[in-house]
Amino acid sequence: MKEKIFKAFEESVSVKQQFVKENIDVVIEVSKMLADTFTRGGKLLLFGNGGSSTDASHIAAEFVNKFTKDRPALPAIALNTDMAVITAIGNDSDFSEIFARQIKALAQEGDVVIAISTSGSSPNVIKAVEVAKKKKLKTIAFTGAKGDKLASKTDYVFAVPSSSTPRIQETHITLGHVLCQMVEEILFESHRKK
Repeated sequence: MKEKIFKAFEESVSVKQQFVKENIDVVIEVSKMLADTFTRGGKLLLFGNGGSSTDASHIAAEFVNKFTKDRPALPAIALNTDMAVITAIGNDSDFSEIFARQIKALAQEGDVVIAISTSGSSPNVIKAVEVAKKKKLKTIAFTGAKGDKLASKTDYVFAVPSSSTPRIQETHITLGHVLCQMVEEILFESHRKK
């Protein structure tokens, strides 16, 4: 049992190390883009299914509340949290519309979406990205090694170099934390130094 536990942790660390080596420049670029979005009055919309749904909620909470600094709230909304809206759309229309319909209602040009799908093939996530692109939103994919279907539709792609759902999700939440930390530093640390 100990060997399996050590192996799980070692795999998680290894995947994250490979991911950051391959993506550090994009992490910096997206951090700056998100900070600019908030500065201009835009908001962040996040969504996903299952564990990715929980990651979307977790990341949104970090932006709205705070991460490591006491600072003003930043506008982020997880589109998977309103059960009345989700079940109404799923029941009256189709489950593939649950995020797309909310983007039609809530998003404005200048907003950003983070679409989270470990497989990269979730129809409701892909449809939402297509709607976001039509509305001229910036789109970011959090996906895995085989997430080409989603990745091909977004402006920025964070593809975790793994096919293991747990390892992909562990990297996604670390990425969400790092983006929040970098945005806080860009927006609030630089102001204090002046």
